[in-house]
Amino acid sequence: MCGICGYIGDTGCDRAQIRRMADRMAHRGPDSSGYFEEPGIHMGFRRLAIIDLQSGNQPVYNEDRSLVLTFNGEIYNYRELRKILLARGHFFYTESDSEVLVHAYEEWGENMLRRLRGMFAFCIYDRREKGLFLARDFFGIKPLHYMECGGHFVYGSEIKSLLEFSGFQRQLNERTLERYLSFQYPVPPETFYRGIFCLPPAHCMRYRNGTLHIRRYWEPVFCPDEAMPLTEAADRIEAAFEDSVKAHRVSDVEVGCFLSSGVDSSWAASYFSGQKAFTVGFAEDSRCNEIDWAQKTAAEKNLEHTARIISGDEFFESLPAVQYYMDQPLADPACVALYFVSELASRQVKVVLSGEGADELFGGYRIYHMPDSNAGYQRLLPSGLRKFLGRAAGFLPDLPGRDFLIRAGRPLEESFIGNASMFTRQEKQKILRDPELAEDPWKLCRPYYRRSAGLDDVTRMQYLDLNLWMVGDILLKADRMSMAHSLELRVPFLDLEVFRAAASIPKKWKVTDAATKYAMRAAAERRLSQTTAEKPKLGFPVPIRTWLREEQYYRMVREEFTGPAAREFFRIPEILRLLDRHYRRKEDSGRKIWTIYMFLLWYRTCFEKNTGKPV
Repeated sequence: MCGICGYIGDTGCDRAQIRRMADRMAHRGPDSSGYFEEPGIHMGFRRLAIIDLQSGNQPVYNEDRSLVLTFNGEIYNYRELRKILLARGHFFYTESDSEVLVHAYEEWGENMLRRLRGMFAFCIYDRREKGLFLARDFFGIKPLHYMECGGHFVYGSEIKSLLEFSGFQRQLNERTLERYLSFQYPVPPETFYRGIFCLPPAHCMRYRNGTLHIRRYWEPVFCPDEAMPLTEAADRIEAAFEDSVKAHRVSDVEVGCFLSSGVDSSWAASYFSGQKAFTVGFAEDSRCNEIDWAQKTAAEKNLEHTARIISGDEFFESLPAVQYYMDQPLADPACVALYFVSELASRQVKVVLSGEGADELFGGYRIYHMPDSNAGYQRLLPSGLRKFLGRAAGFLPDLPGRDFLIRAGRPLEESFIGNASMFTRQEKQKILRDPELAEDPWKLCRPYYRRSAGLDDVTRMQYLDLNLWMVGDILLKADRMSMAHSLELRVPFLDLEVFRAAASIPKKWKVTDAATKYAMRAAAERRLSQTTAEKPKLGFPVPIRTWLREEQYYRMVREEFTGPAAREFFRIPEILRLLDRHYRRKEDSGRKIWTIYMFLLWYRTCFEKNTGKPV
């Protein structure tokens, strides 16, 4: 795992600038650094050494040094590709996976991308054409940001690196704030910084002579086989996942794993007998402490288990550092749990496996029950009456049944924007200082619903989450929180072969009345106890709702809600009303409060102060 950055244009010879950009990401690669510089191009690299520890430094070149590569990620089939390239006459001077990329590009051009198995974000500079080729992996595991500034094209693994580029004037993208309030994450490809973008997953781009061209090179297509029996579904999943875990364990350093109480991480950990696993929990709420469950799995699978309890004070004290490393506000409290479990693991290993992606691929979220839950109500009432009741419910306080009426009163395309849904348009109009900014969040989902037309509703929900929620929330926090501690996080569920198995599973083996991820649980139960395989998802839960009803944390949030940033962007009486009603237990608005609080804290930490380090 590494960090890459660079810029192309009339750059002169400012050697200090590319080093500043790379150094802002030193946490991504503390083991070494490397640079390529000549008139018109500067490339920087920070390395976390995992494969070919002695000679795997970057930049990497082809035989005649006409191609220059910097790369963040891991290519798990690099040995197979290396054999093919050697047979075709390529010469290698290292044993690294990064050198395979530069020769693969030399041999196949852009078509090399479909041959790769792994996670990656890389840049190749062609010294003859004076152009760049950049690409991001199939699912968006590894990040890649870019901007055009003053006649230059600038890129980097993290936004904080781009902020070091001379001449860039930081401005808040208020459109991203408006969208964040509904989705709880910055909706890609835009970011909270005006003019800075993230390259979407499965996309590549070329920059040459001032022209940028972006294209998608792969699409996650679901093709459910409705006739498939459960046994065959479980067989396919088991075979693909076992092969993926084997590939993801390729390393020249020790590999450990994260372990929660759920089936995803437990199944991955079941292949780690005799090795290390890591868990965190929160003592204030037994529902948010998975350590006992994880310890049972660790004992069953002979794992060396390390766990830690995080206090509320530790949690809140960590937030400025978490916001710094995140680069952008994220209202998912689990990112802080990931921050702590990554710190715990980094004391003993440099690489961990984790369970991200299983829910999106196999239908694991409880909300995927929604189509079946709504069906009876939608058959009972005509659509006009349902829409009327849904609109009326939107004006009610957060009472039991309100959200059901809202969701069931609309078609799927207007009721489901992803696994998280915070503020509606009407609610945003009430809290934003400029209510004209507020838009219906479902409009951003239209392209994904169009591309998944004809599939069942559960699969369409998965497709949306795979393209938005997983990229903007799940993988963003996984990358940033692990890299904050120089820890490489690998996700064996997000493998092309595992996806192909998942894409063939019919809806009836994904979500049933009794369970989610039904076929996947059937496969996992072959290695886990029935209790663990069937346990509902938690995933390092955090007791935010409880903490916000405690005096000290309520006061902390209230101070932020009356500060300068709050006055600039929000209507103070409205957000205080939200906070106070939650504090007095008149309604449950914990997640909405947290969404606002994380933005305000990020804005103060990363936008106003701009200290260049976590505060």
